[in-house]
Amino acid sequence: MLLSIIIPIYNVEDTLRRCLMSVLPQVDDTMEVVLIDDGSTDSSALIAEEMIQNRTDCTLIHQTNGGLSAARNAGIELAKGEFITFVDSDDFVADGTYKDLVAVLTAHPTYDILEYPALVHYGSKSKEHLLTFPDTVINDIRDYWLAGGHRHTYACNKVFRRELFNEIRFPVGKVFEDTFTYPNLLQRAKTVATTSKGLYYYCQNDKGITARAKGKELNNLLEAHLTHLHLWGDLTPAYYQALVNIQMDVYEATHADPILPLLPYKGTLKLSILHLIGLKRLCQLNQFIHRMMRRNHS
Repeated sequence: MLLSIIIPIYNVEDTLRRCLMSVLPQVDDTMEVVLIDDGSTDSSALIAEEMIQNRTDCTLIHQTNGGLSAARNAGIELAKGEFITFVDSDDFVADGTYKDLVAVLTAHPTYDILEYPALVHYGSKSKEHLLTFPDTVINDIRDYWLAGGHRHTYACNKVFRRELFNEIRFPVGKVFEDTFTYPNLLQRAKTVATTSKGLYYYCQNDKGITARAKGKELNNLLEAHLTHLHLWGDLTPAYYQALVNIQMDVYEATHADPILPLLPYKGTLKLSILHLIGLKRLCQLNQFIHRMMRRNHS
């Protein structure tokens, strides 16, 4: 078994058929599908049972609702493939994607992580964009992360050697679980590569946790970055500003004192203002500007 495709399921009766119709026809005798019904209360479990009926290459288990991390972790425990990949059940994959990815992995058996293209926020007129990659090996994990890898930590547009998860699981009870987990996997991987082959459709879901993220959830995102800050050594102004932006969002939602350390990175207007007035006042200024903008639009 070369590839295990793990699909968590929770109350997705409107999108599950589309997801499975994109995955199941691609499965050959080198692949398996592991579905985890995470305590669905709608017809999702019945749809899954119907669509995989009489298929020996698919496994469906039912468990008490524990969240996306718990469902993925259950799938990891069951997976038999040398490699694993994930599909969220409100997303789908382009035809031929897994055949192409398996071909890349077969040609390059030392790859531990393979990242492939994604159409992000598919269905959103304002946010939809195509994330593409060259066919290359990442020579420096730190440079990859700081140059933009931190913006696409998605678990679903990547294939991982299953052994990487021997001591790693997704954090149960947290959102933005990919940002917590991906740096740990990168640190354990010997060879990380990207490919131009395949396409994952990361669909816009206005009802999803990420789209509706508020103070607690945004604080999880900031916590995930800060947990791994020591891994990257000297940061770049662009990455530090990205962390400042998250901190400002957290402050606006919670009014809690900032937890991001003040670091000596400059080079942009925002970072210059930060060093003049301090992080908390910058957060307050950002909140004031947003309040004025909302008043002007009302």
